[in-house]
Amino acid sequence: MAQVVSLSFFRFEGWRNKWWGFKQMGLAPAALKAVPGLSFVKMMGSGGGNGFSIRPNFGVYGLLSVWENEAYARDFFAQNAIFQEFCQLSAEQWTIFLHPAKAHGLWDGQEPFQVQATFDPSAPVAVLTRATIRTSMLWQFWRFVPAVSRAMWREHHEGLHFSIGIGELPLVQQATFSLWQDSQALQAYAYRGQHHSAVVRKTRELNWYKEELFARFHPFDSFGSWKGVDPWEVVRKGAV
Repeated sequence: MAQVVSLSFFRFEGWRNKWWGFKQMGLAPAALKAVPGLSFVKMMGSGGGNGFSIRPNFGVYGLLSVWENEAYARDFFAQNAIFQEFCQLSAEQWTIFLHPAKAHGLWDGQEPFQVQATFDPSAPVAVLTRATIRTSMLWQFWRFVPAVSRAMWREHHEGLHFSIGIGELPLVQQATFSLWQDSQALQAYAYRGQHHSAVVRKTRELNWYKEELFARFHPFDSFGSWKGVDPWEVVRKGAV
């Protein structure tokens, strides 16, 4: 059966719940390693604003899980006590299910995503980028990127329905996740957006990263909500 990737986001309110969420950065990955069918897992925090900031947001966290097949994933979300506690203590949560369609690069020296789905340029697409920034490049990276990120997400990008910056280790290990109506919308942003082009150019010039990964997925299901709506449901209705 085909590999399935899930990405869950949790928003916590109140200092007690936020403190609990923060502690899961260290506790949850170890506790989840024994979950049947789970081959790769990462608990990630977020920054302020759209998530891509030096200033942390102690109220938003993400859980990336890679499953041997969909049955294992469904069983986890229906029955796992740790996930149920996340849901009980968070004010809002949203989970999206994904099939890997394209991937290159490494994450902690691993290739976590097995590309088994056929990539369809006309279908809705989710994008995950992740990088470990070179220590010697931290100052250059964080001097340049936040201003570009702020300007980028203030602009309207047609076909973009969800985006967030997340990361495992503040300042050093950073990731972004975005959900698009189709690849045409993604390509329009990637090749015509001046801010994205500036980031790509600087990345090549300065060699910011010592490890990076880029992956595209085709979403196929979701549950929960984010800011009162289910972003995948919005995309799905637009694709009909």
